[in-house]
Amino acid sequence: MTDTTGLPARRAALRMLDAVFRRGETLDNAAFSATRNLRNADAGLALAIAAEVLRWTADLDAAIDGATRQPLPEDAKARMVLRMMLAQAWRLESAPHAVIATGLPLLGGGPRRLAHGVFSALLKGEGRLPESPTLPERVRARWTAAWPERVEAIGAALAEPPPLDLTLAVADDTQAWAERLDAAVLAPGRLRLARGYAVEALPGYGDGAWWVQDFAASLPAHLLGVGEGRRVLDLCAAPGGKTMQLAANGWQVTALDISDRRLKRLERNLARTGLGADVVKANALDWEPDARFDAILLDAPCSATGTCRRHPDVLHRVGANQIAELAELQAALLARAAGWLKPAGRMIYAVCSLEPEEGEAQARASTLATDAIAPGELPAGLEPTAEGWLRTDPGTMAGTGAMGGGMDGFFIARFAAP
Repeated sequence: MTDTTGLPARRAALRMLDAVFRRGETLDNAAFSATRNLRNADAGLALAIAAEVLRWTADLDAAIDGATRQPLPEDAKARMVLRMMLAQAWRLESAPHAVIATGLPLLGGGPRRLAHGVFSALLKGEGRLPESPTLPERVRARWTAAWPERVEAIGAALAEPPPLDLTLAVADDTQAWAERLDAAVLAPGRLRLARGYAVEALPGYGDGAWWVQDFAASLPAHLLGVGEGRRVLDLCAAPGGKTMQLAANGWQVTALDISDRRLKRLERNLARTGLGADVVKANALDWEPDARFDAILLDAPCSATGTCRRHPDVLHRVGANQIAELAELQAALLARAAGWLKPAGRMIYAVCSLEPEEGEAQARASTLATDAIAPGELPAGLEPTAEGWLRTDPGTMAGTGAMGGGMDGFFIARFAAP
């Protein structure tokens, strides 16, 4: 009798991958739909399987193709199930008998026999994954053209999910919280823990002492400095990490976003931390403020390819058409927001993207003058570009030790109004 323990998790993983590859959905949205009726443990396993397949797709396919006489079609169900089975055996270190028992029931007839044979042959032979994932061809082509000296480091950083970064509400408490959480200090008010913690169970979560925020994502608000009661507009603000940073740094914050669902999450975060902001639901391309702002932080909608460590689906979903469409939106938002600054006001433009069209090209086209970021404004290990901007990628600070683990890929520019 076939052991079907764990089958719901595998079925959910298969549905997630189908949604990403066939329909271009985000992994987060696909997981929400596919795991809603699963136990937490099964939901977590399903997401882990899908994420590992998305990280290592090119290498898993190379192994499969090397073990089959006739190449399997790209969209064949047997290929997807084999990807899942090999990811479990090679990346999640699942026992081969358990992988077979929970993988083969996803197939029937000839495909089941084929998958069994290929999986068994690869595990008995010399098959294995390389140390670093091979980027999908179109992604590697884009990033090799953009970052020829960084593309290998970016790929290497994708081998493992990222650590857990926290931003503290009170930067003066950095050392105390580092000791309490057994965390590494990245910078004042920024801590790093190993992955795998249940966030809501950590000390300080319920008290609002900190929030989860990738180290790179904390840099745009950091570069606006202390507010001292001045007014700042956080455009595209949800889910609220930057809004909370700004409020904690003494800014009077207006937080604007178009998404009801994301704004509700922002409001929950503000309530948990006890920080305040004027929350506005609106489309930034239609909205008009009552008065100008001392500063604006525009964390613009983007391809999010810089978040590929934690969202490996972007490696497969995002292409040239999406990047071009988003670049048009970013340019429109930049131009509109520039008119909302007070004289001598400052604007931060940021995207969590590795695509130059969404970052450097937007900064060059802006009518505002660059307010160059100085080296002394950045945490240790980071340097501004020659233009006075900041560019990070997943391989930045990815070395071993307390400061290792990399960060999201971001582009950040600061501008000054006349």
